[in-house]
Amino acid sequence: MTEEVVIDAENMILGRMASMVVKLLEDGKKVVIVNGEKAVVSGTKVRIISGYKLLFEVRTLFNPQKQGIRRPRTPINLIKRTIRGMLPKTPKGKEMLHNVKVYIGVPKEYEGKQFIRFEKADVKRLKGKYITVAELAKEMGWKTYGK
Repeated sequence: MTEEVVIDAENMILGRMASMVVKLLEDGKKVVIVNGEKAVVSGTKVRIISGYKLLFEVRTLFNPQKQGIRRPRTPINLIKRTIRGMLPKTPKGKEMLHNVKVYIGVPKEYEGKQFIRFEKADVKRLKGKYITVAELAKEMGWKTYGK
């Protein structure tokens, strides 16, 4: 049985957290990330949003409505996409991505469990501006149902 590691993403820098998650995955652990929408991306709001909007550019004139690429809109998919970009592009890397689960908020089965926080990824290290993954997802078109 592989060890399961539960990480609280609240006020953690997305890229730094993702690189540390990849190290855990390489060690063969299963990773659960809670409070995924509260992770932060460093930079000004305009720069971050314009950078992520490049994922939505359609570069074809032939039937632009039917594009095969799924663009990340939810905080869950934004975090998994970041982790996926740091994994090796092999079948083993694909298998490692299956060992990652991301949740919005804290699900009942993880309430009361011990969460891990990475001090190297803490938002206190940032001197400049940042936005949360939830704000970024709303700009990308995420619709929060039931909230």
